[in-house]
Amino acid sequence: MKIMAKQFVLSLMLVFAFSMANAQDNLLEKLNKLPGVKAKKVDTDAIFKSAFVLTVDQLIDHTNPEIGTFKQRVFLSHNDFDKPVVFITEGYAAWYAANPKYVNELSSILDANQICVEHRYFGESVPNPVQWKYLTTAQAAADHHHVVELLKTIYHQKWVNTGISKGGQTTIYHRYYYPNDVDVSVGYVCPLNFSYEDKRVYEYFEGIGTQEDRDIIFKYQKIMLSNKDTFLPMFRKASEKKGYTYPFSDEKAFELIVLEYPFAFWQWGDGKVSDIPTMTNSDSVKFAHLQKISSFDYFANSGIERLRPFFYQAMTEIGYYGYDLAPFGDLITALDDNTFMFTLPEGEHPKYNYQSMKNVNKWLQSDAEKMLFIYGESDPWSSTAVDIKNNKNIVKIVKPNGSHRSRILNLPEKEKKVAFETLSKWLGIDIE
Repeated sequence: MKIMAKQFVLSLMLVFAFSMANAQDNLLEKLNKLPGVKAKKVDTDAIFKSAFVLTVDQLIDHTNPEIGTFKQRVFLSHNDFDKPVVFITEGYAAWYAANPKYVNELSSILDANQICVEHRYFGESVPNPVQWKYLTTAQAAADHHHVVELLKTIYHQKWVNTGISKGGQTTIYHRYYYPNDVDVSVGYVCPLNFSYEDKRVYEYFEGIGTQEDRDIIFKYQKIMLSNKDTFLPMFRKASEKKGYTYPFSDEKAFELIVLEYPFAFWQWGDGKVSDIPTMTNSDSVKFAHLQKISSFDYFANSGIERLRPFFYQAMTEIGYYGYDLAPFGDLITALDDNTFMFTLPEGEHPKYNYQSMKNVNKWLQSDAEKMLFIYGESDPWSSTAVDIKNNKNIVKIVKPNGSHRSRILNLPEKEKKVAFETLSKWLGIDIE
């Protein structure tokens, strides 16, 4: 009898395994039958049962098919057809989603399927030739809408779109242009800028931390700018060692890196004010600290080229920040423009679209619904966070002393409970 029972259990396990494999094969077949989609199965060792990489044919200009198409990379991690879908509107390249261990926190929280869409003009999702005028929020949202339309033929449960930082901005834009594509939106640490030099960032730096904190940071910047004879040779040597070149003079690059220091310091929360060097520290310690906090690569040709599509969007539609030069007086000798206009592609001279984000903000204040926003109190991007006045259908949570790494799962228990209860109510599912 025991032998028969074991054989029966073994048979059930084999049937289950066969059914699982058959289901995954059927899913691959379904994906490859979608118009303009090519899918291949890839490994996963995360919480999912199977994973696939898709290339999706997208129109370069969704208002004019004659312009042509490009292939957009999409990562699909399958859990169950009866589970919800977490739809990640990545704002940059989505190389990280190729990692078999990658799980978005919402996919874990909701026990969901996961779809990650690489943003147009990034990574492997770049039209050839590149025509910059088609890199707009409307065109990117149309990309996402098309992917949703395709995969909703397979996944019929609740959909949640989400993104982090620029990906969170992209989440907003997707929902703005196509409010019915998903049921709920979750945006993490995502700004809503109104200019290519949004001066609300300057106001933020006047209030972050204590007055003593701000004084220490400012004094450190002044030390670095007042002693260029010492630090510029060190900067040139360090840049040469890393293979960095700059689109302007080394002095201008150095000034930008020093000006960027406070933003970088507060954004990630990796530094301590007590660790900031003072006049009593050695020059090597002062310089090493700058190199640790404020990335030299950000202003190097290699860094600018890697982020060129982002900078183009920032300088034409989604906005950014600049630097307040006034407090430094004549210490700034090489920088002649405090904005990031220098990052625009060669030969491109577009006008900034001031109306676009105003329209998005108007919609957020009145018609948007079931949108949850997570911010970090100490993150400079919180200075231009969505500012909801009277729309009760939007929930905004700010993590005390939180950085750009603020997420639902690292919120204090009180705020985490609010996030869970909000998602549970909007999606009609239990969240533990």
